[in-house]
Amino acid sequence: MPIANDIRKGMAITYNGDICVVLDTQHRTPGNLRAFVQASIRSIKTGKSSDVRFSSSEKIEVIPMLTRKMEYSYKDGEDYVFSDPETFETVTITPEVVGDGKNYLVENGLVTMVFVNDKAVSVDLPASVVLTVTDAPEGIRGDSANNVQKAVVMETGITIQAPLFIKTGEKLKIDTRTGKYMERA
Repeated sequence: MPIANDIRKGMAITYNGDICVVLDTQHRTPGNLRAFVQASIRSIKTGKSSDVRFSSSEKIEVIPMLTRKMEYSYKDGEDYVFSDPETFETVTITPEVVGDGKNYLVENGLVTMVFVNDKAVSVDLPASVVLTVTDAPEGIRGDSANNVQKAVVMETGITIQAPLFIKTGEKLKIDTRTGKYMERA
């Protein structure tokens, strides 16, 4: 059985009889005290996050996880609907699980979804996505100093900084980890 030092971000563990996903971990060794692991976890049942402290040698029960490629279909009210491209089975997910990934979801876009006990617990986006510019103000004449950027609005509603030459209707490659412009697509 693994110990608390072995838990990593993205793992599923049992805590107080509830299955939780580890959002973040830090190993700490304060001054003259014993080492411990500080972890942020989110309950699968309630969706609530909490910070938990484990002794570094405490035994932890790790739950097996399954990953599947899924395709974003559409937004149903507040929830997001994904479908399996092979079986066409649909999965509806709450905005809390999708998180900031909602800014990069386009119809038929592929994502990797993590399941624990047949319940989706996280959505992993590709490193970059291609989005269409819906609003790009004209660059001001004379603003051609080195690397000047302007705010443009993408089809998902997110605003990013892009070079002055970008126009409405163009497709841009965006880094999903930083939210920054990479290149034209």
